[in-house]
Amino acid sequence: MNSRRLTASLALLVPALSLPSLAGAQPSAAPAPTVRAPSALPKAAPSPAPSRAAASSAAAAAGTADLRRLGEAFADVADKVGPAVVQIEVAVGEDVSSPLRWFRDGGQRRGLGSGVIFSPDGGILTNNHVIDGARAITVRLRDGRMFAGRVAGRDPATDLAVLRIDAKDLPTATFADSDAARVGAWVVAIGSPFGLGHTVTTGVLSAKGRGGVGVNDVEDYLQTDASINPGNSGGPLVDLDGRVLGINTMIVSRGQGIGLAVPANMARRVAEQLLRHGRVERAWIGVGLQDLTPQLAAVMPNAPRAGALVNAVNPSGPAARSNLQPGDVITSVAARPTRDAQDVIRELFNHNVGETLALEVARGGQRYQTRVTLAARNESPPPALPVQRAPAPHTGLGLTLRDAPAERGDRGERGERGERGERGERGEGRSLARVAFVADDSPAERAGLRPGDVILEADGRRAPTAAEVEEAARDGELLVRVQRRGAAFYAALKR
Repeated sequence: MNSRRLTASLALLVPALSLPSLAGAQPSAAPAPTVRAPSALPKAAPSPAPSRAAASSAAAAAGTADLRRLGEAFADVADKVGPAVVQIEVAVGEDVSSPLRWFRDGGQRRGLGSGVIFSPDGGILTNNHVIDGARAITVRLRDGRMFAGRVAGRDPATDLAVLRIDAKDLPTATFADSDAARVGAWVVAIGSPFGLGHTVTTGVLSAKGRGGVGVNDVEDYLQTDASINPGNSGGPLVDLDGRVLGINTMIVSRGQGIGLAVPANMARRVAEQLLRHGRVERAWIGVGLQDLTPQLAAVMPNAPRAGALVNAVNPSGPAARSNLQPGDVITSVAARPTRDAQDVIRELFNHNVGETLALEVARGGQRYQTRVTLAARNESPPPALPVQRAPAPHTGLGLTLRDAPAERGDRGERGERGERGERGERGEGRSLARVAFVADDSPAERAGLRPGDVILEADGRRAPTAAEVEEAARDGELLVRVQRRGAAFYAALKR
């Protein structure tokens, strides 16, 4: 297939971008009277019909122009939303339970994720699993600035979290109404897959209302085929107007092109509550639910075609006060039809505690209407992350040192043999300050130090003794260069 035919074929796959309508043009003046031409004048010959080649060339040019406009639309989205997308680096010590991609840096495990700024004073929305187990959080903006991140709140049930950084007048993203998004529409994902900051990928919105994944308590996902990889978690999925449709959360590893995002409506609601209260107050009516399957409906008298089957009722909950019973099938909530249990959970989550909702219930072949007042679900707050806990009280930095003779390989970084000012200048036989003990929840532990580490440098003093390190730490701050297993790294300790 030649390039001209290929371009014309591609044009059929991309809807033509509409031009300004002429319908609103002002009507022209009344036509002038027709003047009959003298019969002696010959009639003009009709214009020849355009050739097939000319028509094909015109179609190819139009298709190329449409593709170029589509590409410009993607670039405009990246320019508009990109400044509000951040890269998140998380240090978690030696915890290897997180699903993030880890790499070695400074003797600690570090994870990478993404986030989106939603308030100009430093509010950042991301996934809870991005920061799970964090001992330290670093937020990197698109302009290269880096900030220490604080956890304002997190909600494991939806896998969302809100961070705070000390910055003002930040660029923010605009959130769309995800309920109004159309399946099949173009979408753009922006994030830091594998640490490659501000990567842009495109695709379509493949589906809405995906649940039953079994990862989180509250599941209501957007599905997309835009390329999403580890590190994209927490970044935005946006429409061609540059509005956030969802927060990219996970991929289905068994297939290709199946990424899931928390819808913007849910994400915005959770973020506002976390920022305001530090927790999410979730509505509850006190029922157990399951899907009404065809097998169940076949043995239930006059059962509806779809709905959520009530399998348990808390005797002290709102549902019991509204006369719901096991065996009832909830067919609508707040006038919205429910296909399954997930629809009921999703609808309840979108309403506030104290609201009264209308339920339609099928029982024994009859339809009933009832009203239920939402109560607050009794949920325990998630445990505090290490980065949220105050350091345990220590007289110093939680670091015990001893002088020990240099061992084979204790010559600084790999390849540093007799570096001036380190081993060569100080003397090859000089003892080294070696970490003997690190206290739990101490500044030393947060900095990633471990017993056996060798202090190569302390506040600029090279090859210090244990006494010299302790002297440098008297002011409560210490910058050390540490050697571990033949590699070196810097660490900052502050009381």
